[in-house]
Amino acid sequence: MEQKRLLLAIAVSIAILLGFQLFISPHLPHPPAPKPVAAAGQTNPAAAPTGEPGSQAGSVAAAVPATPAPRLEIDAPSLRGSLSLRGAMLDDLWLRDYRETQAPNSPEVRLLEPRGEPQPYFIQYGWSAAPGETVILPNDATIWTASAPRLTDAAPVTLSWNNGHGLTFKLIVSIDKNYMFHVTQTVDNASAAPVTLFPWARVRRDYTPEVAGYYVLFEGLLGVEHGTLQETTYAKAKSEGEHRDGLAYQTTAKGGWAGITDKYWLAAVIPNQSQEVTTSFRHIVDHGDHYQVDYLDKTAQTIAPGASSSLTSMAFAGAKIVRLLDHYEAQYHIPSFDKAVDFGWFYFLTKPIFFALDWLNSLLGNFGLAIMVFTVFVKALFFPLANYSYRSMSKMRLLAPKVAAMRERLKDDPGKMQSEMMALYKAEKVNPASGCLPMIVQIPVFFSLYKVIFVTIEMRQAPFFGWIHDLSVVDPTNIFNLFGLLPFHPTAISPLLHMGIWPIIMGCTMFLQQRLNPPPPDPVQARMFMLMPIVFTFMMARFPAGLVIYWSWNNTLSILQQWVIMRRTRLSRPGLAR
Repeated sequence: MEQKRLLLAIAVSIAILLGFQLFISPHLPHPPAPKPVAAAGQTNPAAAPTGEPGSQAGSVAAAVPATPAPRLEIDAPSLRGSLSLRGAMLDDLWLRDYRETQAPNSPEVRLLEPRGEPQPYFIQYGWSAAPGETVILPNDATIWTASAPRLTDAAPVTLSWNNGHGLTFKLIVSIDKNYMFHVTQTVDNASAAPVTLFPWARVRRDYTPEVAGYYVLFEGLLGVEHGTLQETTYAKAKSEGEHRDGLAYQTTAKGGWAGITDKYWLAAVIPNQSQEVTTSFRHIVDHGDHYQVDYLDKTAQTIAPGASSSLTSMAFAGAKIVRLLDHYEAQYHIPSFDKAVDFGWFYFLTKPIFFALDWLNSLLGNFGLAIMVFTVFVKALFFPLANYSYRSMSKMRLLAPKVAAMRERLKDDPGKMQSEMMALYKAEKVNPASGCLPMIVQIPVFFSLYKVIFVTIEMRQAPFFGWIHDLSVVDPTNIFNLFGLLPFHPTAISPLLHMGIWPIIMGCTMFLQQRLNPPPPDPVQARMFMLMPIVFTFMMARFPAGLVIYWSWNNTLSILQQWVIMRRTRLSRPGLAR
């Protein structure tokens, strides 16, 4: 029976890491609208973000000129860039606080890019006309007038455009010290007739970004409506859109938010939370693949002659800083805005672990040290269970001679041997299955810690000591090129040929811990058991360095705890093995 339980423990352990290896590890980083919005004047049911009737019907067509567009400079504490005054597109943003790599001369991360550049990505606001109405509306070719040459966090800027028929459209844009824009859409009606309009906003990506396909990381189109997170990958948006005229997902709800997310960055539009909107995810085929997330306000704005109408909403464009998202969620009542960070199924555990590490980092000034201190807390939490397990294994180790003699004596009577062995274990209060309990109960912690290290921007480029300059990627050293002495990259031959110093340390700690456990009586099982540290070392070699440090330190604490318990057991029960 104890053999079966031992095999079960081994199988569970290998299955856990093998699952990570198959679904996650191959992709880990290594060191070094509808159809496009119709031009004004075209009647196109897909021209507005929802593709429903009233979407810019009756607007006047205009081609987008090839000449450079006038731009409004953006200069804020966390963002720099510009807004195109042609089409009023927020399409040029750089993140001041983040660089592509850790090199001192590395360029800042660029989030949004204008059309005409390699990776067009922008946020835009507009209006759709009511069904049957012919209204000249601003479009992608419209040249807006800015009230100031620069948008800063100190003062908003008003963009305005008169359609020549009594309607003046305005976008009052402001930005805070971080990544939140406020946009007030205003229409002044100086004509002799009322007009009915529907405000909309969209995030559009006019290319398919490169994604690594992480099993534990979502990248693509997402949003929260009806209090539920909706996620659609680029591949799914494309496949779903093929059968629904480009529409991959659509729902109508009050408030919410929607956008396009990368691993660390987010561009999202956030409607007025008191308004009912129709939110859509789209894949558009037009000389390439285009992805769009948009919402259309369902409440018609009917502006009487001589009157004005305004509606304020928001747009987020920046880094997915957990505490900042929480702040915006509380301040502006944005539902589940923190779920832009992919905390996963273990959200209830992953987010508290993040806060614990973030707090420890604020005290210690190093996320690696924070991980190590957190490991001590985890060990303390599971101390009673681990103590029980290690005491049981210590007794089993002392009982090994008796068990071996019993096996030899009763090898021809397996039933009696099993019965006597269970009686011995019961008399000595030993549980053969206890060895795998500490590992099993820590699986959620291990997985949640992995998520925190891998998906939170706070861990991005977070250094430890020595050669670990980024805890979120694999150990950059490699024994197969003698840690850089040989001028070649072994991983170019095979991904398996990567073995850093910390994975080797982890393998050694696992081997030492294994030596403290009672050896399996069966020679085949013993050989399998001896191979486990090697198998786990190769598996963990492709995991983020922060997780390998956690595992190594956890093993070290376990070795110390187990050695103390074994010593006490021998001293308290000197005759147990006789």
